Amino acid sequence: MYRESIGKAQEEKDRRERAGEQHKEKEQEEKEGLSEGERIRAMKVPMNAWFEQNARDLPWRKNPSPYQVWVSEIMLQQTRVEAVKPYYQRWMEKFPSIEVLAGAEDDVLMKMWEGLGYYRRAKNLKAAAVKVCRDYQGSLPASYEALRKLPGIGEYTAGAVASLAFGIPVPAVDGNALRVLSRLLGSFEDVSLDKTKKRFAGLLKENMDKERPGIFNQGLFEVGAMLCLPKGEPRCTECPLAHLCVSAKKGLWDKIPVKSAKKARRIEEKTVYVICSKTKVALQKRPDHGLLASLYEFPNQEGTAMIYTPYQAEEKLGLEPGSVQSVYALGEAKHIFSHVEWRMVGYHIEIDGELPETWICADIRDLEEKYPIPSAFLAYKKALL
Repeated sequence: MYRESIGKAQEEKDRRERAGEQHKEKEQEEKEGLSEGERIRAMKVPMNAWFEQNARDLPWRKNPSPYQVWVSEIMLQQTRVEAVKPYYQRWMEKFPSIEVLAGAEDDVLMKMWEGLGYYRRAKNLKAAAVKVCRDYQGSLPASYEALRKLPGIGEYTAGAVASLAFGIPVPAVDGNALRVLSRLLGSFEDVSLDKTKKRFAGLLKENMDKERPGIFNQGLFEVGAMLCLPKGEPRCTECPLAHLCVSAKKGLWDKIPVKSAKKARRIEEKTVYVICSKTKVALQKRPDHGLLASLYEFPNQEGTAMIYTPYQAEEKLGLEPGSVQSVYALGEAKHIFSHVEWRMVGYHIEIDGELPETWICADIRDLEEKYPIPSAFLAYKKALL
């Protein structure tokens, strides 16, 4: 009798487990039958809840003003979060408001951006600040369309500022969002194409959380940054969207997103000259347009020069005979931009007397505080400090 009751209890337990599994399978089948819009709408509750519990503690998320949101979003373009943190904090100390930024001297502006890369972003920030002071009394406009008309603000940044700072229900589609959505929907569309970005933006605009768009957009960024990783296997077991995700169900993470290969970078060879006279060093300013516009650099030439003697340095640089006291190699360095790669060799050249007026005669001690020198020349700058 006892064994019989135990057997019946076990059968009942097995039955309930089978029923539970069947219920889960049915729920999964129903989820797999969701339309794209339904799948995105179903993200709202689990993703928002996950974000509020797991969001990273970032300086620009602490009671942010529209200005702070804007600056952080510009800095975060193609730049890692950890790299941005110290720049953001220094920037806010130096330029605490749009009015202060609008009045910044260009060299000070670029010095604050030194090493962050994509320097046009800094120039556009100032240009937009000037326009905001002139046209909007120093406050960013609470309008997606008006934000789009400011220098340096594209669709993504306008969407981020509009939703995070003003609660306007517009999407902000960056690489993280594209990756999460591609995997969520099981899409094999090429995310590097504008038509794919526009289609996903349209889906989001129609189906995103209209009441808390800032939380929704940040949740999408955060899932992409922390869980739905760009390299390596995503952390699907921790993801609040795994139960909705086509890629997680079918194991497609290593095939999605689809992204066409970038064009190979152009290789440029350069010879860099660190030309000194006691405590002075020669600098030159780059043109106001193009790569690294308006920044300072050490004199350099195209191609790779082989210099072993003071006479060779004088001849190569057009210096007075007998003016070079010593020359020694500083080694090789490489710097990668989005479209070009610099491969450099450097030389330290010591001159007797004044530096030629061809160059800016800078005090070596001012390199840290006064002259914005791009990180491309960091290896040669370090040779002086």
